[in-house]
Amino acid sequence: MYTLQVEGAFEAAHQVNDYPGKCARLHGHNWRVLAQVRGTELDSLGMLIDFKDVKKALKETLERFDHRFLNELEPFKHGVNPTAENLARIIYGEFAAHDIFKKNASLYSVTVYETPGSCVTYTED
Repeated sequence: MYTLQVEGAFEAAHQVNDYPGKCARLHGHNWRVLAQVRGTELDSLGMLIDFKDVKKALKETLERFDHRFLNELEPFKHGVNPTAENLARIIYGEFAAHDIFKKNASLYSVTVYETPGSCVTYTED
């Protein structure tokens, strides 16, 4: 099994509704996102999938969150709290649907860093 990892980032504000502390107030983060792709079969060049393609697809996925107030975006504007946990799950779902993922490679995990020392990882396992 091969595991490939790429990194992306975006800047966005949010507030965690009903949180009993400072996070209930509007604040922002420099979000860092790590995505792991897994597969077992390499192509004729000896690659699972081209890093360049995965990075580009991750950047496209993250674009809708960049420099935005997350609470105003789907599905957060309908009562889903924009926590790092929910954000990791949503990014995973949108990124996994990208057409770069073919038979030999699939998205395994998405890790979202809210701060340099705090992150959450989402997998479908």
